[in-house]
Amino acid sequence: MLAPYASPPYPDKQGNYPLIPAYQTLPLTRQPPHNAAMRKFLLTCCLLLAPALSVAASQDHALVRQAVSTFVQQQTAAMSGKVDFSIDPIDPRIALAECPKLIAFLPSGSQLLGRTMIGVRCASKGGWSIFVPVRVRISQELFVSARQLPRDHQIQEGDFSRQTIELTQAAGFTDPNQIIGKVLRYSITAGQVLRADMLRQPFQVTQGQLVQLRVQGNGYAISSEGTAMNNASEGQSVKVRVGSGRVISGTARDDGTVEVKP
Repeated sequence: MLAPYASPPYPDKQGNYPLIPAYQTLPLTRQPPHNAAMRKFLLTCCLLLAPALSVAASQDHALVRQAVSTFVQQQTAAMSGKVDFSIDPIDPRIALAECPKLIAFLPSGSQLLGRTMIGVRCASKGGWSIFVPVRVRISQELFVSARQLPRDHQIQEGDFSRQTIELTQAAGFTDPNQIIGKVLRYSITAGQVLRADMLRQPFQVTQGQLVQLRVQGNGYAISSEGTAMNNASEGQSVKVRVGSGRVISGTARDDGTVEVKP
């Protein structure tokens, strides 16, 4: 370290100024060595605090996936057929605050079938939500068409067979009584799963058919004839034109008659 020279710069008796060095060199002093006891104390504090900070940092992802697994099992327990599902791993870079109460839920508009998402939220104050990808596979024995069938064909027993299929959507029949007697809305090929949107009830009244109108009230009953103006299955509305040209609305019944309210 350098320090300024302390002698006053005055001339001698002859008027000469002495040679004065601007700075002099002082010996360097070494810093005292660290106290070994203090170093040991600081190291011990760090070791004690590190586990506590680590535990409070994040939620165990395995518990989140367990909440998803329990939810899927509960929601699919009543489904017929074989149910299998897999849960994608959660990105390890995602850090969630530890939560004592996890609640799994199905997002609005989703279904537990195929590739889907299950939500998990923390029910504590200042909680969080995360969506976990899941694949749900349901294999079920359903009825499929045994051969090509045309539009307006009325299904009979020989028109379908059973086949175990992995479902891609919530559809299909497991009871043959739900199919027999129904009519195809459009033609289908062999091997197609029979679904509700393919079938309709047979028409009890057809357009242009001469039908019986029945009006029944308290203590009286009236019947007349008219011409149906549209097709109608049992329970559907049908319009009927009577002899006077008036159009009356009624309900088609399974015997081909039209019931009109008084």
